[in-house]
Amino acid sequence: MVVASRRLAFVDAYELRDVSVHAFWPVQRSRVGAAGAKGFSMKIHAGYEISYECPQPTPMILMLSVHPSRFPDLLTEDRMRLDPPIPSNTYHDSFGNFCHVISAPAGRLTLSTDFLVHDNGEPDAAARQAEQYALEDLPVEALIYLLGSRYCETDRLSSVAWSLFGQVRKGWPLVQAICEYVHDRVTFSYAHASPTKTAYEAYVEGRGVCRDFAHLAVTLCRCMNVPARYCTGYLGDIGVSPDNSPMDFSAWFEVYLGGRWYAFDARHNTPRIGRILMARGRDATDVAIVTSFGPCTLAGFKVITDEVTSAV
Repeated sequence: MVVASRRLAFVDAYELRDVSVHAFWPVQRSRVGAAGAKGFSMKIHAGYEISYECPQPTPMILMLSVHPSRFPDLLTEDRMRLDPPIPSNTYHDSFGNFCHVISAPAGRLTLSTDFLVHDNGEPDAAARQAEQYALEDLPVEALIYLLGSRYCETDRLSSVAWSLFGQVRKGWPLVQAICEYVHDRVTFSYAHASPTKTAYEAYVEGRGVCRDFAHLAVTLCRCMNVPARYCTGYLGDIGVSPDNSPMDFSAWFEVYLGGRWYAFDARHNTPRIGRILMARGRDATDVAIVTSFGPCTLAGFKVITDEVTSAV
């Protein structure tokens, strides 16, 4: 994948992968009905190794760190390693995500980390009686997540949303209905990944990857006056049957119901164990793992997300 424009946000690196996975800790890819499925706490080993080839020095914004909300759960440091070593500046963006700013040198640059994190082992929280707030009762910080954004064209999907879900009971049943609709309408396929695909295009084409499922669900929720935000992070095959596809970062979404945010996943459409949030925002624009301000080529991509199944 070659970046030709001044600014291109890589969210999911589907076009070039190294399918091998490093395992530095005793791990098991999946245990259906494992301890996590019963609600016991667990350790998860996670990390990545991503390489770029740059023909010239290239500024980048990186959003590859665990979200600050998960900092208390880290058992070892989530420290980004840069090879060759170069300086980096860090900051928290307006959505609370932890970011690095670097100037990648000409040649190959490799970004990597690996860490252990504690997880409560519980599946995504469910509150089937959670109510939908009227707009005037929403906290002001949630209002931005009702508006259209780069990949979530509420103006193009509003009539579709109301025709499909206008008679569905508001609150949790409405969001679940949207999740099920997107899960059934869109077919998952790496072959149909595109960094420019929008929610409307995913709706029309009916094909895409996890970011497209999330974008379409987020858009339909916003059209129905449910605040929804896009999330990206780690999600391993914990408590589910193994997926033979290479490990990747995952995309899901959160909605504001009953006075708090809840995670939903239109691609899998089932509560999952072991999500490790990295970033959240309006859509993929706000949470791109790497935003490059110049030409570069993705040269390697590995993601690790495994449950640690023995003492370390």
